Amino acid sequence: MSNTHNLESGRSINLAAISSNGKDFVSDRQSAEEEFSELRDELIELQRRHYAANRDKLLIVFQAMDAGGKDGTIRRVFRGVNPQGVIVTSFKVPSKKELAHDFLWRVHKAVPGKGMIGVFNRSHYEDVLVVRVHDIVPESTWRPRYEQINNFEKMLAETGTVVLKFYLHISKAEQRERFQSRIDEPAKNWKFSFDDLEKRKLWPDYMAAYEEMLERTTTAWAPWHVIPANQKWYRNLAITRVIVSALRDLDPQYPEPEQDLSAVRVE
Repeated sequence: MSNTHNLESGRSINLAAISSNGKDFVSDRQSAEEEFSELRDELIELQRRHYAANRDKLLIVFQAMDAGGKDGTIRRVFRGVNPQGVIVTSFKVPSKKELAHDFLWRVHKAVPGKGMIGVFNRSHYEDVLVVRVHDIVPESTWRPRYEQINNFEKMLAETGTVVLKFYLHISKAEQRERFQSRIDEPAKNWKFSFDDLEKRKLWPDYMAAYEEMLERTTTAWAPWHVIPANQKWYRNLAITRVIVSALRDLDPQYPEPEQDLSAVRVE
């Protein structure tokens, strides 16, 4: 079930042909919400064991168009986990110091250590998306990055990091509704930026960039999942299914005490 939206390496990608509608996969929202609640309880317990075991590393990458739901996904999916064991990193416009290094420098520093779950809200993939669409760097600079990213993620996988990558797939019509709600609802005004409207005009260019990104960087060690995200309730369920499945495979266990505690009594 967790492989429903998993891409296969070498597959040609046409995002317009992939449904962004979660109702195409689960029609009953109530049952989806119930399953999500159960899975999140399991996620909370698995994350505690993952942190205590201090053995494996889990990196979760989220990419999406503006208003795609990255922030909301992170809030909903990881609600209730031990915050000591989950670190969320949001990659904004790189600083002068970061630009003085290779594009993966700031990313590698944020990769999770043993026992940790690292969550990337945007990621190193901005360096084959935004820089391409807005001509920030020449093609001769960004095109080699596909292979560099694949090699980077392969190194992470070979050294004990499980990499899960999610593209939150919304339709252009859904993005319009979400932008409009940011304008119409005062509590959401702070989320709105006129830059979002300028980027929206470049939707076809972004889709082409995302399609090539998905095609070129879906690998056996770090495949992409294209998650139908028009319905937030289905988006949350689909992502939690994948994360819980990965943690089940890792099978983290609480470590045995270093000393015999059977005779210890606290006075």
